[in-house]
Amino acid sequence: MQKKSHKIDMVHGAIFPKLVVFAIPVMLSGFLQLLFNAADVIVVGRFAGENALAAVGSTSSLVNLLVNLFLGLSVGTNVMVANYTGAGEDDAVSKTVHTAVMTALISGVILIFVGLFFTKPMLVLMGSPQEVLPLSAIYLKIYFAGMPAMMVYNFGSAILRAVGDTKRPMVYLICAGFLNVGLNLIFVIVFRLSVMGVALATTISQGLSAGMVLNALRKEDGACKLEFKKLRVYPDKLKQLIRIGLPAGMQGIVFSISNVLIQSSINSFGHIAMAGSTAAASIEGFVYVSMNSMHQTAISFISQNYGAGQWDRIKKIALYCLGMVTVIGLVMGIGAYAGSGWFLTFYSDKPEVIAYGMERLLYIATPYCICGWMDTMVGIIRGLGYSVLPTIVSLIGACGLRIIWIYSIFIYVHTLPCLFISYPVSWLLTAAAHATCLFFIIRKVKPGQRTGAM
Repeated sequence: MQKKSHKIDMVHGAIFPKLVVFAIPVMLSGFLQLLFNAADVIVVGRFAGENALAAVGSTSSLVNLLVNLFLGLSVGTNVMVANYTGAGEDDAVSKTVHTAVMTALISGVILIFVGLFFTKPMLVLMGSPQEVLPLSAIYLKIYFAGMPAMMVYNFGSAILRAVGDTKRPMVYLICAGFLNVGLNLIFVIVFRLSVMGVALATTISQGLSAGMVLNALRKEDGACKLEFKKLRVYPDKLKQLIRIGLPAGMQGIVFSISNVLIQSSINSFGHIAMAGSTAAASIEGFVYVSMNSMHQTAISFISQNYGAGQWDRIKKIALYCLGMVTVIGLVMGIGAYAGSGWFLTFYSDKPEVIAYGMERLLYIATPYCICGWMDTMVGIIRGLGYSVLPTIVSLIGACGLRIIWIYSIFIYVHTLPCLFISYPVSWLLTAAAHATCLFFIIRKVKPGQRTGAM
């Protein structure tokens, strides 16, 4: 009996239905991941108090700062596996898979040590209030113990997405997420472990998802099959992985630096503002990951069709992805603000916290589709083999402008709305710059030339 294929043929047949079939599990995966993460915030907010809520929520920008460099390499994994698959180069796919898994394990071990020795000093630099600092430090040290598992899941999922399999990573995430929620309730409510319990639950559930994705790769047929005896780093593939993924990781780091600066600025308004912003950011995350599904879809589809030399399909894929992200961003962004008065009550019942949260959602969630345009164009450009260019544009546009904003306009207009509005302004300018770059790339690039621009 023939095994059921989980893959999508990205280089033949109707485009739009396949984009939808690919994107929906990616969207749901991101949605569910944030839903389960929101459970962390909700449980500590309801059962451990405002300081615990602020401690868990205010660490997200620091976590992103420390892990984004390595997660950027998973973007390189996606591009390489998709590109080689489209070109039919099975040996190159296999070497990339084994190099990627080894890179994930090594990255995770490095992050354990980073979490143990550097998180508390960085929290101090961020200006975390004294009543929050010890809780934040405990949370981060336990959270970073699960980094090898987190890296393995993300790299493994990138491999599966590259060949069109988005359903199984979603299923694994669901299993891990339910485990996370269950352990949250037990550790926080029953054993009263507060932020320690939330961190333990997250670490354990990440181990489950990593084990499931490794098992899926081990049972794969063909070039993506993982064989533990073949695990090693192939220097040429690692070099290419770094060449493609490092710019994406650096972009994520600098974005996180700008977000750390913004979080530090929010901290200056006190723990009530921190709690409100944390709750609103959690709601925003649902909008962002829904739009980000089109970024990931664009990378996989564009990369495979680029490797296969399907230039006419590439143009259609780009237009479809931009159209779809516009609809998603408008519907979910405006919907998040429209229902914010109700959504925020899940995080806190204090009117002051809810008011701060609604203020943030007004300025960030309603124009969020602009961020979707920006990210989707980055995915298209990276799928075409250009990794450094979108990074430079994003760093100068989005990150640079936010940093300048904080140290110029925000100093004179020291209000939260002034701080929040820096987001849509930076998105708009950066999206316009990416659109200009994409216009010239489409005129210049030729399908099948995989190595020159990466």
